[in-house]
Amino acid sequence: MNPNQQILFDVPGPRAQRRIRIATVLGALAILGGIAWAVHQFASHGELAAERWQPFTTWPIWRYLLDALWATLLAAAATAVLSGALGLLLALGRLSAHRPLRWLAGAYVEVFRTVPALLLVYITLFALPKYGLNFPLFWKLVVPLVVSNAAAFAEIFRAGIKALDRGQTEAGLAIGLRRGQVMRLVVLPQALLRLTPSLVSQLVGLLKDTSLGFVVSYTELLYSGQVLASYTHLLIQTFLVVALIYLVVNASLSKLARVLQARNGRLTTRGRSAAREPAATPLTPGSTAR
Repeated sequence: MNPNQQILFDVPGPRAQRRIRIATVLGALAILGGIAWAVHQFASHGELAAERWQPFTTWPIWRYLLDALWATLLAAAATAVLSGALGLLLALGRLSAHRPLRWLAGAYVEVFRTVPALLLVYITLFALPKYGLNFPLFWKLVVPLVVSNAAAFAEIFRAGIKALDRGQTEAGLAIGLRRGQVMRLVVLPQALLRLTPSLVSQLVGLLKDTSLGFVVSYTELLYSGQVLASYTHLLIQTFLVVALIYLVVNASLSKLARVLQARNGRLTTRGRSAAREPAATPLTPGSTAR
């Protein structure tokens, strides 16, 4: 357990560690038992028969699913870029010295953190067209997701900026930089470096939010799976394959987040070690090194 975790949690003692191990083993056995029961049920109803999985060994089926995956990643990428930019502006607004700007940014974050993304999709789909705002199909999914995820990104950015040592800002001001320059050149680069794992983890949730595309008939992965299942009459097989694709993509993003977190931890440790090392004493022309 690293020092940051020790601030929030006490290190478990021997008895607590034993209970954790027992609970872990029991939980793993329960999960394995559930999987075994599900496999048995599928087998008893013929769902594991080879002919029911044969369509998923053909290229046209996989091309259809990969096209749907590309549409999902495209919507997720557009949402990530736009909501990240808007979230950064909201975070800076919440940290602004101007009270009206701070109040407006805070109100946006507090409201849209509590409003379900599905409700925003319905508003975009049914309410806005009545007022002349009829977006293309792609944006009917992306716009509500941007509105919803921008609030989450804003809180991530704000937490990262406030967690940075105040001495960084004071040092920038001491050398004559303006506050905007200090934020842009000193604070934000360091905060974003530390926040990279959290931002990648947020992308996992954002990618899952694109499954709301079925509401607007956007051809993302889940909606395409529904169409494919109705065409092939292979409901269980289709959604198991779709779930596997989601699992692979999200597991890859989670692995990337862990790698970045470990890398940032090593960089932080090296920086602290370098800061603790005493400065070398310069040699003068009559002195000798010791």
